Amino acid sequence: MTKNDAGGFSAEERAAMKQRAAELKADAKRAKGAEKAAAEETEQLAKIANMPDGDREMAERLQQIVADVAPDLAPKLYYGQPGYARDGKVVVFFRSGQMDKERYSTFGVSSRAALDEASGFWPTSYALIDPTEKAWEELGEIVRRAAG
Repeated sequence: MTKNDAGGFSAEERAAMKQRAAELKADAKRAKGAEKAAAEETEQLAKIANMPDGDREMAERLQQIVADVAPDLAPKLYYGQPGYARDGKVVVFFRSGQMDKERYSTFGVSSRAALDEASGFWPTSYALIDPTEKAWEELGEIVRRAAG
């Protein structure tokens, strides 16, 4: 990412922050319950549908994995990208590398994820570039563990 001349945030970072502010504003205005969940899922599906080839397929695959192994997590946009939340707080998320102008896409877990290891050391994000079936299986296990 290129920083602006003043050493501030890149254009992509500023856009993500603006998107997150808009998401929070929309959340505050939305109705509660099933209507809110349906609106969030519709927004997320639209965001995924508009992703560039490659990233769209990975986001769709993650969406299917979450539905299979952690159906209690609800779709939610997170900084303009697909996230999956419990009680409105994101647990796992996907970031499109192409949309962020990065070399790879990212699967991540938030501090709400139930991944704490006895060693006090564990990964919170993973680079994704055309994952193998074995990688998708491992990602599914991470989602299952993160969801608790």
